[in-house]
Amino acid sequence: MTSIRLTDPATEPVTVEEMRAHLRLNGSDEDNSLAGFLKAARSHIEQSTRRALISQTWRLYLDGWPGGRIVRLPVCPVLSVDQITVYDTDGNASQLATDDWQLDRSVQPERVKIKLGAGLPVNQLMAAEIDFTAGYGATAADIPEEFRQAVRLLAGHWFEHREAGSDLAVASLPQGLDRLLSTARVPLL
Repeated sequence: MTSIRLTDPATEPVTVEEMRAHLRLNGSDEDNSLAGFLKAARSHIEQSTRRALISQTWRLYLDGWPGGRIVRLPVCPVLSVDQITVYDTDGNASQLATDDWQLDRSVQPERVKIKLGAGLPVNQLMAAEIDFTAGYGATAADIPEEFRQAVRLLAGHWFEHREAGSDLAVASLPQGLDRLLSTARVPLL
């Protein structure tokens, strides 16, 4: 089971202007650096928690259906399952109808339940792809404040410790970040 992000978020959880105010910076001389730190901080938090903050599309590749035809999605929260494509042993693709599967949001990570008999018989199924949209929403206002604070904390820490010669062991992660994110981690599949 492999997954890739198909589209990056259109925006970041914290704007450069918000970050500039957080760091009490005057002027826009550091805006490019701040934008890079914000993107890196969001990416780090998403990877460490297995959550998408801003809406983004993903594709999950499967070699076949898991037992019970229940597929756990690798990133949450899931906003929608956009399409499920199955491939027969000759490599021909066909899409499942939306009534052939159900998104189960009662657990995290969310999962997709494929109806028995949907798609191809197991002996003819070579692979499947599930395209889905994950994230809290399309804007920063949709994201829980603890994640926005974590982005500010991490980006600010990296900004303050960016000079050559900084002690990388001290500069890598700010104190308190792990505690801020500890309850947000999604268990491994």
